[in-house]
Amino acid sequence: MGKVLYTDFEEVEEVINSMMSNPQLKKAVTRTNMYKFWENILPEKFKNKSKPYSMLPGGVMVVACQNPVVAQELSLYKVMLIQKFTPYMKGLNIRVNDLKFDPKKWISIES
Repeated sequence: MGKVLYTDFEEVEEVINSMMSNPQLKKAVTRTNMYKFWENILPEKFKNKSKPYSMLPGGVMVVACQNPVVAQELSLYKVMLIQKFTPYMKGLNIRVNDLKFDPKKWISIES
């Protein structure tokens, strides 16, 4: 039996680039990274009470909040959160200009 030589392998970079050309997969990876980064910038008491939900045109990120009180408190931190979030978002080529805190979106995340 002769040796079999495998020479038509794709490089890992090619496979990743091919996968990331799929818009749905790219969106899922970006959203997952947003979740991780969001938890890094939040004050401790809000970590389990809010999550990024979506991006609107103009760089507005919608954040789902557990209740209206959390939404109100986070709105007081808005400027600080945007400043802390910006370096993370640059790596994802996303610009966050504003945050919209919405307690109604929390239900759809938990369902």
